[in-house]
Order: sequence, then C-alpha cells, then structure tokens
Amino acid sequence: MVYDTHGKAGEGLMTRMPFGRWIATGVAAAVAVTLASEVTQAQEPAAAYTPVTDERLRAGDPSDWLMYRRTYDSQGYSPLDQITRENVADLVPVWTMSTGVTSGHEAPPIVNDGVMFVTTPEDRVIAIDARTGEQLWIYNRQFPEDMAHPHRTNRGVALYGDKVFYTTHDAFVVALDAVSGEVVWETAVADYRTGYYMTIAPLVANGKVLVGPSGGERGIRGFVAAFDPDTGEEVWRSHTIPDPGEPGSETWPGETWRTGGASIWITGSYDPELNLTYWGTGNPGPWIGDQRPGDNLYTNSVVAFDADTGELKGYHQYHHNGSWDWDEVSAPILIDVSRDGRTIPTLVHPARNGYLWMLERKPDSIGFVDAQPYVDQNVFTSIDPVTGRPEYDLERKPGTNKPATFCPSLWGGKDWPPAAYSPQTGYLYIPANENLCSTMVGVEVDYVPGRGFTGASQTVFVVDEADHIGEIQAWNLATGEQVWTHEFGTSQNWGPILATGGGLIFTGGTNDRYFRAFDAETGDLLWEQRTNSGVIGVPSSYEIDGVQYIAVQSGWGVDAAGMQRAVNTHFEAEKLVPQGGVIWVFALPQDRR
Repeated sequence: MVYDTHGKAGEGLMTRMPFGRWIATGVAAAVAVTLASEVTQAQEPAAAYTPVTDERLRAGDPSDWLMYRRTYDSQGYSPLDQITRENVADLVPVWTMSTGVTSGHEAPPIVNDGVMFVTTPEDRVIAIDARTGEQLWIYNRQFPEDMAHPHRTNRGVALYGDKVFYTTHDAFVVALDAVSGEVVWETAVADYRTGYYMTIAPLVANGKVLVGPSGGERGIRGFVAAFDPDTGEEVWRSHTIPDPGEPGSETWPGETWRTGGASIWITGSYDPELNLTYWGTGNPGPWIGDQRPGDNLYTNSVVAFDADTGELKGYHQYHHNGSWDWDEVSAPILIDVSRDGRTIPTLVHPARNGYLWMLERKPDSIGFVDAQPYVDQNVFTSIDPVTGRPEYDLERKPGTNKPATFCPSLWGGKDWPPAAYSPQTGYLYIPANENLCSTMVGVEVDYVPGRGFTGASQTVFVVDEADHIGEIQAWNLATGEQVWTHEFGTSQNWGPILATGGGLIFTGGTNDRYFRAFDAETGDLLWEQRTNSGVIGVPSSYEIDGVQYIAVQSGWGVDAAGMQRAVNTHFEAEKLVPQGGVIWVFALPQDRR
C-alpha cells in the first residue's frame, strides 16, 4: 500500500491528528472521517499522558496493558474480574475502528491510563482514546522503493517514559512521542537489503529497548540488540549464532554460521530478579540440515541474556540440526510450578515441534525438567531424560533430494500465537493444530543477499479421516496432565489466548471469524461474537473508570491464510475469509457490571 507522504527513502513520516484538527491520507481518511467532529473530545487523554516507568512495568497494574503479554512473565493473564462466567454472555461491542489496512493484524492493543496504541500491517501506528475509540494520531512509515515487504504484519509497540517504540520492515527501531506521534529518534538496526526486517514488538527491560530481526528464511544471522530509550544509541548486541571460536561455533561447519538464521520473531520474556531476558530463536538456514551438518547452536532454542550486558547466560536447544522449519520463536512463559514437593521456577514452551517443554531457569543456565507431546508427533523417537535432547526417526527427516513426510506440519503443533497461563486455575492454554502434516524435500541453494534461502520445497496437508484440525488445550502444569480440549472441526486455530481473573479465556483464530470466551476451568463455550475477519490478533484487557474492557484486532492474513489453502484442499471447499483490519473493544452493559 502506498501512502500520500513525501520524503527521503527510509524516513519515517506520519499522518497524525494533533488535538484540534486531523489530517488523513489515502485509506486513512475513511478511518478518521467519522471521528472528525469528536476530535476535541480526544484531546484530554493524550494531554494527561502518564509516563511508563520501570516500577510500573514490574508491578503490572491490572488496569493497564503496558507490554506485549501485559507482564514480563509472558503469561497473558489479566487479574480483572468484572467480566465473569456468569455475565460474559452479555458482553457487547462498545466501539470499533477500521485500520484501513489488509493482511495479518497480530498486535495486541497496548493501553496506558486510557490511551491505546495499536500497530498494523504496513507498520502503521495508531493512538486512540481507549474509552471512546476516538483517534488521536496515526504514524505511517514511508519505505525505500527497493524494499520488499515480506510477512505483512507488525506485532506491536513497547512503552517507556513518554515514548512509544516499535520496529519496521526496513529494519529500524523507532521512538515516537506518545502525545503527538512525532518521531523522537530512529535507529537502523540492520540492512534490509541483505534480508533483515523486523516485525517484533520491542521489550523494555531494566531501562533498555530490546529488539531482534526476522529474516531466517533469507540467510540472515540473528541477534538481540538493546538500545538507549532516550538517544537510540545501541547499548549491546548479542548474536544468536556464535562467532568462530565462541562456545557453540563448532556446531557450524565452514562459513555456514554467517547465513545460519536463528532469527527473532516474538517478544521475549524477562525475569527481573535474575535480570535475565529469554528469547525463542528461529530455524537454521537453509532449511535442510544436511547442508549444514552439526547441531547449529543456537537455532530453535531458548536463549537467556543478561539484560544489562547482553552476555549469554544459558540456552536450551529444543531440537538440533533443524530440518522441518520448526521455528521455536515463541517466548517461554515464566511460571513457578509445584512438582514433586518443590516449587520450580520454570520456562514453559508449547513448541512448534509438537512437544510441551518445561525447563528450569537458573542464574547461569537453563535446566531440563520435562517434555511430552501435545499433538501427534512422529519425528522424535525419544528424549534424553537428563538433557532433553531428542533422537530422530531419520526416515522422517528431509534431506537434499530426499523427501520426507512428518507430523506436525512445518507450521507446527503451535506456531507463533501465544499460549496463556492462569494462576487462578493453574492451567496452561495452548492454541494448537492437530492432523496437519508436511512433505518436504531439499534442493541445492546458493546464498544471494536478500533472496530466499530455504533450499526446500514443501506441501502441507490434512491427514485422511481427520475429524478436526484446530484445538484449544488446557494443561494442569502441576500434574503434567491435559484436562480439557475444545476442537474446531473444519478450521485451523491461529488464535492467541488471553486468560482473565473472571475465570475466562478469550481467543479467536478460526476461519469462521468468531471471537470467543470459554470457561477456563471446564472449556465450555460461553460467548462468541462474529467479527469482520479472522481474529489472529493478541487480545488484551484493561479497565477505565471501573469498567473492564476486552480488546482485540480482527484481520486475517499471513500464515493463517496460507494454511487455509491446505484446509480448502482437504475439504474440497473454497472457504473465503475476508481481510481488512478492525479493532474491536467489548464491555458489559452497565446493568450487568
């Protein structure tokens, strides 16, 4: 999409509404026109903007949703309990706003003291009055003309001080003034011309803005980098593939480390007590393992970095020499779990490889606790009970000119949509996909900067006689048992999950366009609302003036739309999921609160 903005290639320009007038261009005009007469009412919340501090980020006030998963532990849990099992059936939309953009809307609505910030595909940032839906300002990024625009989504903002931070497809991290939307600073993180781009919501940890690049399918070398929030200067950078001579470099033959992937797609977690930040890493490049023999550290892993220095303090590799495109980029969830008479500070990860992993976080390492399959998995033949290292059925491992069929599919048992944990129930909630498999074969590939570097072709298919595809699973982490499952017969599930103190979970993710609420204890469906498109956005909850709100973006696209082709083929149907982004905000009628 081209916006009517002007400037040098790579500069960030904006279309904004600064408290007395509004300016909109292209499709943005359709968004703003209905709000033009109410623009003066949108002035008050922005003028009273409350700065975000380290103390507020650590405290996690339930009234706000200040970061990607609300709290540093990535649990995706809101203690707000005005909306309950008993009254959720009365939930109604209180306002909506079209974003004016198509493709995958995956970002959570971030809310600070009544001001909402949302990102969309095309790297648009919108500031909104969270009470009324009145638009405050819009920032539109102008991109270089020679830039490709892969993976058309943006996963959200971070807040700190009086600034809004987000990343861009031309590989910048940008700081905006939270009140005006004007650019305070922007810093190039990597060179988009060599395949780097960013879709991640930054993480603010101990006063630093942390980001990482996508692009593992293009032969990049992944990293996490920290920036000064006031100046944009880089504080540290730690690669997720070691330099020659560093520990782990022996797992990369020759020069393969230079283009080995291990990209960062999803916002990390943070343990303030240990001052460690945890990140999931992506696949190696190229996809097929026999083209880069070795374990290929630290791909398909969780890595722990000191938040102040970037020093690598620990890692666990979920599977070595990855050959299935099973990125393990979801941030691990930090949960204290009671097992065998002791409380374990864990990292919990329902992995793309189909296993539910429980690891132990320590000051200088990551330990293995347990792993078990949560969907059908036919590649791993065993897992070492001490190290957690899997052994493979080599007939299920693709090679160069050697096809193999494996389950789950390359999209995994769970892809990027985050799971949630409720301390109220002690259950982990997983948006899963079952009965999907892949056939993949490797081909020789040469590295060309900025070009595709997968070295594979693949198909995804639904297994014969499958009675369903998508699932929501609930797991009791204390016992290690699955306690309930909700199945979706003819749809995949790409729905991030929100758990709340009202005994509920909220999620979308299906091709019927519904956003739903379930009983967190039993899995009973209690409420649903059909939306304009498929809901693959991360839900959030906030409170203003004693009213609890549930907010989410609806806007189908990217991988969820890609999987729909396999679903259509299996069911011999042409299921159409309309695209186009809308922010939906729900609350109870006054007499039901």
